[in-house]
Amino acid sequence: MHAWRVFRPGPPGTREFQLHNEAIPDVGDGELLLRVLACGVCRTDLHVVEGDLPVHRAGVVPGHEVVGEVAALGTHVTGFAAGDRVGAAWLRGTCGECAYCRRGAENLCPHSRYTGWDADGGYARFTTVPAAYAHRLPGGYSVTELAPLLCAGIIGYRALRRADLPRGGRLGVYGFGASAHLATQVALAEGATVHVMTRSAQARQLALDLGATSAGAADEPPPEPLDAAILFAPAGELVPAALAALDRGGTLAVAGIHLTGIPPLTYQDHLFQERTLRSVTANTRRDAREFLDFAGEHHLRIVTTAYALDQADQALADLAAGRVTGAAVLVP
Repeated sequence: MHAWRVFRPGPPGTREFQLHNEAIPDVGDGELLLRVLACGVCRTDLHVVEGDLPVHRAGVVPGHEVVGEVAALGTHVTGFAAGDRVGAAWLRGTCGECAYCRRGAENLCPHSRYTGWDADGGYARFTTVPAAYAHRLPGGYSVTELAPLLCAGIIGYRALRRADLPRGGRLGVYGFGASAHLATQVALAEGATVHVMTRSAQARQLALDLGATSAGAADEPPPEPLDAAILFAPAGELVPAALAALDRGGTLAVAGIHLTGIPPLTYQDHLFQERTLRSVTANTRRDAREFLDFAGEHHLRIVTTAYALDQADQALADLAAGRVTGAAVLVP
């Protein structure tokens, strides 16, 4: 099969990120072998390829928004059959025994493993997923539309919950890519007013088309104080502006796995009046189930740009440069 591997991470021109032929992976005990139908291109993949995240598996195949068809089942797998359409997402495994797992916070498990970082992912014709971490997918969507749901959608959903947006509240969204355009639709469906701040004029227009009340440049203040905000852009310099835009008691959730440096904050301007700054770390399987159920009940508009599998490097370059509207998706 064809698969992309990160043999040496780094910026363009220095990295060794190659498509080559290799054997189809063996399916292990408790695993599903998936024929990849589509795989979303996530900013986390860019961090893996460019070396912003430390190497967990040398020569890893990136990709953790995998829509696949079950091609084979490992031993001790129940509840799935060959031909089923399932999803493989970022969270691939946890210990199930630590204090975090026992209290329902498996996203904080110190022994957690991740698709496309600790194990080979979906930038390939075939991949594997532990059956316990495979997801049933909602109907009514194409495979390219389903792919972004499996990370962009799930992490956006968790970020929205971490932002503690009150019912009918005012939400600020900083950055408007794959995750943001899905979280915005969840917030709108729940009665929120949404203000978007992003560098891309094309993304600002998409935000307005989806129902946002306003859409301005990334460094512009929103037209009214915010009850909550989510920072999707990996730009630490936006943290002070987003905190300053919060009303009393508001919360800023930072959704990315990687963030550039945060400038100094002042207590009076950024944190006083009980403003809260929160990080968002991965997701739980419960988050995934809740969001995918929501997507099944409320049909979301999912904007995608399709790339052939051999165009993965170009898709990542377009993502880095802000040239992708919505979500980029590889289609083998």
